[in-house]
Amino acid sequence: MIKTYNYKRVYVWQLPVRLFHWATVISMITLIITGFIIANPPAINQNVEATNSYWFGMVRLIHFSAAFIAIAVALLRLYWMFAGNKFADWKNFIPYSKKGWKNIFYVLKVDVLLRPDKEHKLSNISIGHNHLAATSYFVMAFIFVLQAMSGLALMSETSDFWFTKMFAWVLPFFGGDITVRYIHHILTWVFMAFIVIHVYLVLYHDYIEARGETSAMLSGYKFVRSERIIDDEDYEPAASK
Repeated sequence: MIKTYNYKRVYVWQLPVRLFHWATVISMITLIITGFIIANPPAINQNVEATNSYWFGMVRLIHFSAAFIAIAVALLRLYWMFAGNKFADWKNFIPYSKKGWKNIFYVLKVDVLLRPDKEHKLSNISIGHNHLAATSYFVMAFIFVLQAMSGLALMSETSDFWFTKMFAWVLPFFGGDITVRYIHHILTWVFMAFIVIHVYLVLYHDYIEARGETSAMLSGYKFVRSERIIDDEDYEPAASK
């Protein structure tokens, strides 16, 4: 006999969270592409006079614009950690409880060691982010701060904007712009690795849990086992938006 479960549709990710997510995705992809062009500009021979040709300046403009958008979105997401629903709350991103650490080790066992998820326990472990994912976002937030600081510091060399000038001290602090460029470049690879792992795990969890993990960032809804809803103090009814 096939064992079945009763799932309910739960509104988890509010519209601002979904907008922040996709704005971050677009800005990060733009930053990575333009960043590699800036780091190693392609030699373009058009056999024409270079006067009024400003393609590389446009690449830099797009890169800087995407950077400011990413920073603005990060600040808005920080605000929403205090203004949003319980699934967006800042406390969800810090594994301060024994239950949180137990959750991390269990997810590692299933995700990394590929151990069997007996009785679909993983789908019954968290309505919002599992603690491993939430903790990884917390760590990446600090890496994002360092990436933003290094980028703004490099920008301060050729910009008179007061905001970028605030980060000029980063250059001498790390021993000069060459070191800061290396840091900025290496952290780009960290973000690229995170994106690959993140996409893989979202699709993987969607496959083994069948909770609408992928579509949830479009609709805001997940499918959660009814007993998990009853036992979870963080549950928010689907009608509450």
